[in-house]
Amino acid sequence: MDLRSLRYFVETVRLNSFTQAAESLHVTQSTISKMVRQLEQEVGAQLLIRDGRKLTLTDTGSVVYARGEEMLATMRQLTEEVRDTQSAQSGHLTIGIPPMINLLFTPVLKAFRLRHPDIALTLREDAGQALERQVAAGELEIGMTVLPADPQLALQTAPIASYPIWALAARGTFQKHRTTLKLKALANMPLVLLQDDFALTRSLRHAFAAAGFEPQIAAQSGQWDWLVAMASAGMGVALLPEPFIHRLAIGRLDAVRLVEPELQWQAAHVWRGPYLSHAARAWLDVCRDVLRA
Repeated sequence: MDLRSLRYFVETVRLNSFTQAAESLHVTQSTISKMVRQLEQEVGAQLLIRDGRKLTLTDTGSVVYARGEEMLATMRQLTEEVRDTQSAQSGHLTIGIPPMINLLFTPVLKAFRLRHPDIALTLREDAGQALERQVAAGELEIGMTVLPADPQLALQTAPIASYPIWALAARGTFQKHRTTLKLKALANMPLVLLQDDFALTRSLRHAFAAAGFEPQIAAQSGQWDWLVAMASAGMGVALLPEPFIHRLAIGRLDAVRLVEPELQWQAAHVWRGPYLSHAARAWLDVCRDVLRA
């Protein structure tokens, strides 16, 4: 079956007009009529009933129209995937990365640049929850967040890394030689947290609610290093993932790991639907290789 004649037929039915189909496809009306007749000859049955300007599908025409739309959609998908295959070598990819997660990705960026030097990579920094919404709205193909992602957005997720969460406070806040702290102990302590649009704060608030207490929040900030400064000044307890603990000079701080339950900072990629471009898949492959996720 000739795909061009099928395309002309589907467009004619969709617009219910030979004239409008000709304008849409930038051909003459006679060309549309000729291609529809050709398709009818190939099928061996009448597809359209012409009554003046009104067009009505026959039973055979209804079947051809429905399957024709599917075939044309498949061809469009094929074209897109072929283009993506080419773009995996010379394309462009924008990745949404929260400010906290980006510190882990310098080795990944270096490896990606070496493996795919012709893919232009753009990093868009924003809070995890904001990136989830951008991905769900189609503004970003792929982003990162902290699990659990918003279930109402119905996003695909792929964990990148998981680390325990630690509590940081001014020296002497916790008992000497203590290495762990039960989550419920935070109920009686002032906390300094990241702002509510951070996915980590969303995860922590879920944990506080599950433990049966409302946190005493002394201050919130969009910068994790400021939280550390406030904790060091004795304003409250900061809660941060383990990788950030190792980056700090702990001299003026107590650091203990949260337990019962042990809270995990689970960083993950998020995207819509089952399809990912080859450039995005290349990024995921590099992440898995470098981070061993």
